[in-house]
Amino acid sequence: MSGNTLGTLFTVTNFGESHGPAIGCVIDGCPPGMALSEADIQHDLDRRRPGTSRHVTQRQEPDQVQILSGVYQGVTTGSPIALLIQNTDQRSQDYGDILQTFRPGHADYTYLQKFGVRDPRGGGRSSARLTAPTVAAGAVAKKWLLEKLGTTFKGCMTQLGEHAIGFEDWSHVPHNPFYAPIADVSHLESYMDSLRKAGDSCGARIRVVAQHMPVGLGQPIYDRLDADIAFAMMGLNAVKGVEIGAGFASVAQRGSTHSDSLTPEGFVGNNAGGILGGISTGQDLEVSIAIKPTSSIMTPRDTINSDGVATEVQTKGRHDPCVGIRATPIAEALLALVVMDHALRHRAQCGDVVMPLSPIPAQRGG
Repeated sequence: MSGNTLGTLFTVTNFGESHGPAIGCVIDGCPPGMALSEADIQHDLDRRRPGTSRHVTQRQEPDQVQILSGVYQGVTTGSPIALLIQNTDQRSQDYGDILQTFRPGHADYTYLQKFGVRDPRGGGRSSARLTAPTVAAGAVAKKWLLEKLGTTFKGCMTQLGEHAIGFEDWSHVPHNPFYAPIADVSHLESYMDSLRKAGDSCGARIRVVAQHMPVGLGQPIYDRLDADIAFAMMGLNAVKGVEIGAGFASVAQRGSTHSDSLTPEGFVGNNAGGILGGISTGQDLEVSIAIKPTSSIMTPRDTINSDGVATEVQTKGRHDPCVGIRATPIAEALLALVVMDHALRHRAQCGDVVMPLSPIPAQRGG
């Protein structure tokens, strides 16, 4: 196992480097007969791509996707779908000063120790640039799940640095650079401007939801749906925590509060986040992820070089002061990929997908 493939029946193998000629992925296991075009994928890539506001990296990448295989006359054939995204705006010279220096918070040290060689340009294989193919693959999964099961995915930012973000309405999310579910984001913009001037960074909390979920996806013990969700989310750069449903807040709850009572009309609450015993309940999947502060900052920091000599490093180049700002579509894609894989696995084992309880009560927090 090389760690570059996600999934069991619906698999996505990711390839490329941040400053290589191109990045991409190969999707294997996509059912045949689904209409698929590059336009179906491009929308989500445009949501993730860099250079879209002053609050993210100013690297200008169009992220135009090309379908190289697996589609004939606009329809998936059941063979592997190869997706390619060209890198067009690399500035490798920005990394010339760190060839022999380990940047704190980065994978420089661990990659060199493991492989004996590393690509310092933009972080090479460890760069968040490699999330673009994930988003492209997630768009394919989203399309199939919507058409076959009616399942939809959406996400938003719920915290930026020390600023908690309340929930007003999902309609606000597409209209600001933070994917925040609020109308006024001026305080968030001011906060990011001050961080950028200080040469520092911050973390974020992202919420992602899958709605109109079928009942029965997931397996007991080792292939639980929640375990696979956590596994996928922890594969996203900079993620340091994953919560399902009430998550860590359940520590302070009592069993009488946390348990989601059932009625003839459905579940009363959703503290379980739509999963019981590792199997989907038909309620919304509720997932939150914690993203650490960006390690690429202008503030000088102590480190060592490859000879073990103490030195100081200042990370130049174009970087997101908060990688969480562009993480929402990536988290949506990862959730879709896991649900897609489990939907196919359920169909293979049980013959068909059991539909959700009806009606399902409204979920907490919007």
